[in-house]
Amino acid sequence: MFFIEFKIIFSAKFKINCKFTFLKNQTMSEFWIYFKIGLNHVLDINGYDHVLFLIALTVPYAFKDWKRILLLVTIFTIGHTLALMLSVFNIVTVQANIVEFLIPITILITASFNLFTAGKSSKQESITFIGAITIFFGIIHGLGFSNYFKEILPGKPTDKLFPLLEFATGIEAAQIIVVLVVLILSFIVQTLFRFSKRDFTLTMSAFVIGVVIPLIIESPIWKR
Repeated sequence: MFFIEFKIIFSAKFKINCKFTFLKNQTMSEFWIYFKIGLNHVLDINGYDHVLFLIALTVPYAFKDWKRILLLVTIFTIGHTLALMLSVFNIVTVQANIVEFLIPITILITASFNLFTAGKSSKQESITFIGAITIFFGIIHGLGFSNYFKEILPGKPTDKLFPLLEFATGIEAAQIIVVLVVLILSFIVQTLFRFSKRDFTLTMSAFVIGVVIPLIIESPIWKR
């Protein structure tokens, strides 16, 4: 009798543990799926507009400004996630060609701002402006990605909240990677090649402007 009871209890516990392990593994698997989508969304070579904005955002700063850079990157992620949420719940819808036009415009504004502020000893006065541009870029870029996001994740809007947060985590991680690359490049150029911080900022910002201007000129919005 004792053996039978022990066998029943052990069998029930084993089934519960197996079910918990399966659900845990399934949750982690889903997390990595949407985390990787967010990661690839930023690092995709075909979607280099995102990287261009991060370059323009980062070049005025150095490693010692890491708190400010992290704040700006997080502001972008919040804006991006907010836009996706508004789109998922069908609160906001914007035509794709308008969004694709506004993205390079935002990059151009940020890079141009660097040209006028390069060489300043303090960036304290510009954090509000850059922060506003950053969250605006995040919202616009999020709206640009919203249609694809809804396609890969069908179902009720409430079912998309957790995948959306997992996706946002991937975006944040990818942005930190890009920022670190830019900061390391800045350090190498200034240390080995004796570039001044001002010259590096001007050069990189001019490069970004040179890339985005053709994107603006070739935008489908002009063909309406």
